[in-house]
Amino acid sequence: MDIGSTGLGASHPLVDGRTSGSALISAYRGQTPHRRPVWFMRQAGRSLPEYRALREGTNMLESCLDPEMASEITLQPVRRHDVDAGIFFSDIVIPLKLAGVDVDIVPGVGPVLGAPIRSAADVAALPTLTAEALEPIRQAVALTVAQLGSTPLIGFAGAPFTLAAYMVEGRPSRDHLGPRTMMHADPETWRALTEWAADASGMFLRAQLEAGASAAQLFDSWAGSLGLADYRARVAPASRRALDHVRGLGAPLIHFGTGTSELLVAMHEVGVDVIGVDYRLPLDEANRRLGGTVPLQGNIDPALLPAPWPILERHVRDVLAAGASAPGHVVNLGHGVPPETDPDVLTRVVDLIHSVEP
Repeated sequence: MDIGSTGLGASHPLVDGRTSGSALISAYRGQTPHRRPVWFMRQAGRSLPEYRALREGTNMLESCLDPEMASEITLQPVRRHDVDAGIFFSDIVIPLKLAGVDVDIVPGVGPVLGAPIRSAADVAALPTLTAEALEPIRQAVALTVAQLGSTPLIGFAGAPFTLAAYMVEGRPSRDHLGPRTMMHADPETWRALTEWAADASGMFLRAQLEAGASAAQLFDSWAGSLGLADYRARVAPASRRALDHVRGLGAPLIHFGTGTSELLVAMHEVGVDVIGVDYRLPLDEANRRLGGTVPLQGNIDPALLPAPWPILERHVRDVLAAGASAPGHVVNLGHGVPPETDPDVLTRVVDLIHSVEP
């Protein structure tokens, strides 16, 4: 593909060469990188004292929508850990907020909607996200990319199922009974809701990529609550629709979910370049299930980060060995960085990964 003709501007880092040869992008494209790339989900956040100091007195959604603050938070772990990518600091419900949905992130709870979305009328009344509303996101990405230089920025969005699950329940849920009931009991309302969520997430992703992100990850945090048949019939079409917003841009696309070992093939089939694997499934087995043709991302178990170093080191080396079976491997955790993690341990893990020949 001639990436210059994809719609990204001539000054985009993938087009002007700043990030196209980076370790991260090389691995995502199934090429041999100059070093083993690593980044961590939730690397920008509560494990860092500089993050806690900066965020003091500012709520989560306000910090996400302050371009200078969001940019600085994104840059903090890149400076501290020498990771091979920044992950844009935001939240999956930001597109809802920017569209005008009544949503807040309640400390200790998570996203909470003023009114759950449970009927066709509720879906029909949802506001439309506009391109203009995404301007704070573009500004934050542009500020960040200007500082990152040759280090790629990864954009992200929540997958439609996860967004819809929050919208139906109105808050976080352990079993997601509400959305799972709706997809069967009222399939037309479910389809309309997931299509709305798909377009909101897709526009959010596109704004980040056009503003300078070099890759994009779709997070399906709650897809692990689904069986394969439900995922394929009632969730995958909306995920595909979300990705359609960015598919022609030429940036690598990653799909990650938790508890999704049985869904990996179907998650790849929605049209992505890379599959993220959580800590439950060894990477060599994930590679086997995917036919040995898909670059992988993962999957250090976050539970081992506080373990004695010899135990953690052995685990990291096992992950590297298992990941070497895939066409490309970007090291990550099998979920996000726990807030109580010692940042020095993460830096030591990055040093270890970079010391091993790719």
